[in-house]
Amino acid sequence: MSSWKPRIAENARYKHQAIAEALKADIAAGLIEPGTPLPPQRDIARTLGVDLTTVTRALNEVRRAGFIEARPGSGTFVKAQPPAPGANETPVGIDLSMNMPPQLPHLSRRIADGINALLAGGANTILSYQETAGSQSARAASATWLSPRFGAAPATDRLIVAGGAQSALFAICNLFGPGESICAGANTYPGLKSVAAALRLAVHPLAMDEDGIIPQSFEACCRHNAPRALYVIPSIDNPTTATMPLERRRAIVEIAQRHRVTLVEDDPYAELLDAPLPALATFAPDITWHVATLSKSVTPALRIAFVVCPSSLDTLKLGSSLRASNPGPSPLLVALATEMIRTGEMRSIADAIRTESRARQALAAALLKDWTFAAEPAGHHLWLSLPEQWHANEFSALAVRAGLGIVPASAFGVGTSNPECVRLTLGAARDRAGLEQGLLLLDRLLREPKFSPGMIV
Repeated sequence: MSSWKPRIAENARYKHQAIAEALKADIAAGLIEPGTPLPPQRDIARTLGVDLTTVTRALNEVRRAGFIEARPGSGTFVKAQPPAPGANETPVGIDLSMNMPPQLPHLSRRIADGINALLAGGANTILSYQETAGSQSARAASATWLSPRFGAAPATDRLIVAGGAQSALFAICNLFGPGESICAGANTYPGLKSVAAALRLAVHPLAMDEDGIIPQSFEACCRHNAPRALYVIPSIDNPTTATMPLERRRAIVEIAQRHRVTLVEDDPYAELLDAPLPALATFAPDITWHVATLSKSVTPALRIAFVVCPSSLDTLKLGSSLRASNPGPSPLLVALATEMIRTGEMRSIADAIRTESRARQALAAALLKDWTFAAEPAGHHLWLSLPEQWHANEFSALAVRAGLGIVPASAFGVGTSNPECVRLTLGAARDRAGLEQGLLLLDRLLREPKFSPGMIV
């Protein structure tokens, strides 16, 4: 029986769409026989060098289109009869799986106008290669952007403008020696798991509560495992939504300093907090890599990350690591972001996104009032605890069959056991009406008695 060799199709706008289009094309062309099991999602992610949520979203799309089916306990299989062109088996196609900010009206036009203005200005540098660390003006702008969480603008000789947080994270972890281990929350960002797998870094899970990683668990890991680094999302953790209060931040830093553990502080959601909290890097700048991205606070169209390095020497080391994989973001987009930060427009957009996210969270709180979940008032996602009759993987499979994309806890799990929780995001829906439709469907599914496996395949 033929098996699918994962690939990424060309000319797709997003990676998940490229994976989905490649799989659908191979099935339609008869390259994969009906009934063939697909490789595990983790294997697909590892083969293609993408994170697990990207693969989950791609397979959700192919499943909604009617090409494949999930069989709980067995895996995902190619359907016996691919759908006719244009057919769609599911009554609803709502994706609450991709964690992203809501799309503001007119933002695309503003980006287009900004790019046209830059090109009309005749600046040749924005069409040329840039130095890996970013231009001086770009680093100055990033320092301005980061100043609320640092209390003052970080020194530009410790700053790098990178092509997204994921590439920055890979480049940072690539500086660790082979065979090193790191630690992270028991449920953490799948992108970190992908990086660790690619670099063969062991990841030790740390217990968490409503305030994030528990210091005593971190302390015990330092004593027994001697990790090289701690990966932490201090503000609106993905997926648990926990935000570390000030004292928790101080406690984590004190343990890291005492055990000489490097901190990798991934802080993409800090701009969504109403009152900014100091970054971990403000307490221990000499051991902390601080990563911030515009993709989560403004728009994925600006796939730009700002990295504050422990020292100017570390800036050079990270630049070298980045050059081996992703030398930098588009100079044109960096120039646009630099100008939008300089004029204050970027901050205004982030404020508007925070307002929209708060409205979406209020909608979710009203429609899901009978269920237990964790959320940040202006965050993009929820961490929903399922009623006792459901297991997260089974419920997610049911939701997909109903046309609703969500992500089970297993996608984020570092240890051997996972809570019966799912993450759903509020920013991916085009508007509040679409989000309401998805949340109403979710509420209805949560009220259903547990389906037998035969009823959800």
